[in-house]
Amino acid sequence: MIGGATSQYAEVGHLVTEEPTVAPAPVPKGVVVFDLDGTIIDDIGLISHVAADVMATAFGTPTGEARIHYLATTGMPFEAQLAQLYPGAAPGLRAQTARTFHQRKIQEAYKLAKPFPEIPKVLKRLSQQQWTLVVSTGAEREMADLVLEREGLRYWFEAVLGSGQGTKREHLTEYRRRYPGASMFLVGDSRFDMEAAASIPEVRAVGRASSLHDWTLTPTDLQRWGAVWADYSLGALPDVIDELALPPPRGTEPNPSRRSASARRGKK
Repeated sequence: MIGGATSQYAEVGHLVTEEPTVAPAPVPKGVVVFDLDGTIIDDIGLISHVAADVMATAFGTPTGEARIHYLATTGMPFEAQLAQLYPGAAPGLRAQTARTFHQRKIQEAYKLAKPFPEIPKVLKRLSQQQWTLVVSTGAEREMADLVLEREGLRYWFEAVLGSGQGTKREHLTEYRRRYPGASMFLVGDSRFDMEAAASIPEVRAVGRASSLHDWTLTPTDLQRWGAVWADYSLGALPDVIDELALPPPRGTEPNPSRRSASARRGKK
């Protein structure tokens, strides 16, 4: 955490599925870890209204207040948000509320949401610059895969980790294990994303600032929470991280026997 202090948005316990171990391997250049909601997909406005309605129905919180509470704690799995916001509520009620939220998010938000306009070109440029691209999301991995496939973006990513594979900090720890010594960036849109990156050695955060109805996160806000760069668009991201990238550790060379997702899929 920044300054060693624990954020009021710290993570809570969660269920994690068993995953096969992926062997560590070097990468050609470095790793860019993308958050999904609000970073790749322009859906936080839609999702916040779904969350507000679900929380108002389950817990009696006024809808406007519930929406702000959701936005203030976004970046972690919704189950963890509910545990933070309603610690005195029965666990069964929180679990049912989370299930309702995930169902409605698919039907009412993911159905309509599209990627931010610059994202396809950004991913293509990063891949051409030999960055290895992966996803860390608080959404379910299966749904993240489907949304990325639908939008023609899954093609660019080596791996996707979601809520069933742990928290953002655990995802970053896992990616650090998989790609030892690689220069690594987390691209996110929330305070929690910035603090998660700051808590993991050798991971740097860059941020997408946002401006929604009654809610704004400025580049300055994200930089205060640990971002080394932030803007309202990610259009400049390939140039920014190229300038910020650390040189590979001495003696670390890409393994020619391990081809990146880009090479395996025959990207130009």
